[in-house]
Amino acid sequence: MPHPLIEKATWGWMTSLARIGSESRRLGSPVVEGVLTRMVGLTLEAVGCQAATGARCDVVNSSGDRIETEVVGFSGDSLYLMPTGEVRGLVPNARVIPMQQGSDVLAGPELLGRVIDGRGRPLDDKGPLRAHQKYPLQGKEINPLNRTPIHEELDVGVRAINALFPIGRGQRMGLFAGSGVGKSILLGMMTRYTEADIVVVGLIGERGREVKEFVQEILGQQGLRKAVVVAAPADSSPLMRIHGAMQATSIAEYFRDQGKNVLLLMDSLTRFAQAQREIALAIGEPPATKGYPPSVFARLPQLVERAGNGADNAGSITAFYTVLVEGDDHADPIADAARAILDGHIVLSRQLAETGIYPAIDIESSISRLTPQITTPEHMGMTQNFKHIYSLYQQNRDLISVGAYQQGSDPAIDRAIRMHPQLIEFITQNMNHSVSFDSSRTQLAEVLTNTGDDERPVAVDAPVDQAADVQVDQPLSGELVG
Repeated sequence: MPHPLIEKATWGWMTSLARIGSESRRLGSPVVEGVLTRMVGLTLEAVGCQAATGARCDVVNSSGDRIETEVVGFSGDSLYLMPTGEVRGLVPNARVIPMQQGSDVLAGPELLGRVIDGRGRPLDDKGPLRAHQKYPLQGKEINPLNRTPIHEELDVGVRAINALFPIGRGQRMGLFAGSGVGKSILLGMMTRYTEADIVVVGLIGERGREVKEFVQEILGQQGLRKAVVVAAPADSSPLMRIHGAMQATSIAEYFRDQGKNVLLLMDSLTRFAQAQREIALAIGEPPATKGYPPSVFARLPQLVERAGNGADNAGSITAFYTVLVEGDDHADPIADAARAILDGHIVLSRQLAETGIYPAIDIESSISRLTPQITTPEHMGMTQNFKHIYSLYQQNRDLISVGAYQQGSDPAIDRAIRMHPQLIEFITQNMNHSVSFDSSRTQLAEVLTNTGDDERPVAVDAPVDQAADVQVDQPLSGELVG
């Protein structure tokens, strides 16, 4: 028989051990700090600590301030870190502290009317963010078989797009253009005129001055009430540009899951890809196609596929991504990859822009892949007829310009020559006016009906009904630039 005193002491020890074990589990594992061993460009290398890719680590500089970084890779016992902001005052063997915080995004209706940066911090003067709900930065995966099919057209307020390249609610489109041909203005027109419950704008890697211009002149006070703007301009770190694009998508996903129809506008997808290229090359990933590492082409579909219709009729995200075609080379790797993963593309022509035609949409090179699903056979027939006449004139443009074509040689070309001014007038639209989907289709039928034999211009820019022509509260100023 054990002595009562021994039993009492054993019971006390067991109770103390259980309490200590419970307390230690509540506190979690101790944080093991590391040291900074190397810094090349924007890449930091640390040893002595462990953290998963995507986790946050704080590096303490010589002044005692903490610099926020993110784990972007590892090799052996070394972690590769990328700072989220400006780097100053770092010294060898600086402390590296892994943080327990996850990569979440603040979301909620409190974000409407606000302008935030890539970290979710407010850039306007409206005080701190009141949103408390969190959404994962990487998004939530949706089974493709559970997505609601796209079957409803979306009115974007641009006559040429509504009539010739119909957009479906939940579709993902690209705006392909070089610099200075009007893609930002076209994006702004769709921002104000598209029928959507919520508008989320991601200004990624563009000029800093364009942020204020977009908010004040293009969105305006009325448009900002139902919009959230995420800005990560060109002087932001590559990591912040990537986070800005992902954060805008996460906010759009939150509103979609609330049953809202969301319009997501991202300017630009090219800057997102270039930011990923900077990070990949900095940590030693070999370049593959024209200086772009393979991870860039893996990142693009991961971002784009998050848009679209939700599961179980939850809502929709209709996304427009601008793609900068450098040197007007449409065989650029990023442009080529974007065309493959998007549901269509609107190409802007520098030649049309130089002749003063805005929006400068290249009719022959643009396409909407969902046109058969969202429109009628009659509308498709009119669209194909318009494109055929327009293309026939462009194919014979040089002969017509130098006078080598003799009238009467080909009736189809004669008709294309007579109708060409009407086709150009149909494409052209004042950026301060909106043309509805029904009005666009009606005006398209009128243009094709009038063959130009009477040589009277067709006033396609005149409204068919009161709702077809909407004067905006604040007219845009300045020239059309991309």
